[in-house]
Amino acid sequence: MNIQMHEYNMPSMEMTDGILIKLILAGEQSAFEALVCRYEKSLFNFICHFLGNYDLACDILQDVFLKVYISLPKLHTDQSLRPWLFQVARNCCLDELRRKRPITYSQLEVTEEEDDVSPVAILPDTNPLPEEIAEHHELQQILRRAIDELPLKFRQVVLLRYIGRFTFVEIGNILNMPQATAKTYFQRARPLLRRALSSFREQYKKTVA
Repeated sequence: MNIQMHEYNMPSMEMTDGILIKLILAGEQSAFEALVCRYEKSLFNFICHFLGNYDLACDILQDVFLKVYISLPKLHTDQSLRPWLFQVARNCCLDELRRKRPITYSQLEVTEEEDDVSPVAILPDTNPLPEEIAEHHELQQILRRAIDELPLKFRQVVLLRYIGRFTFVEIGNILNMPQATAKTYFQRARPLLRRALSSFREQYKKTVA
């Protein structure tokens, strides 16, 4: 199908990724800008947490969208770009880490946990009292720091689950690992995060006592 801009006026967030790709390939630059706008925030958050460096994350994000632009003619226009984009972002992050420093993995004890939990569920209960608001904010900061300190193989699964909102099947596809492995890494990471939050809460209670 030959897509003409007058059929759609301007690219919008309601258009599918496939339509935007076809418009980009037809020479419509604003369609690429719409694609970037659709994914840049979630990709940047993922990259920034992965690398722990804001400026470096900005550079990597540009690399990701450059790879996207180059790869457009080869992409399937009947599928969402989201899983593929996060896979590209993850690979770019790994390439950067390999250049900067060796990657080491911690050996952690397997912990049986329930299937899933949202970041909010890890944090204190909702409807906090006014004096609890500061603690809640600090806990959010601690959670982000705790995620950043996870072993890489756990961190990338946690980020894809929490920030990307991917299922374990999708995470397995993105990371080229079995679904069960992705789920196991997620389950092993959660007690580490909870431990960091519990430790902070104990310290916090002592300071306000």
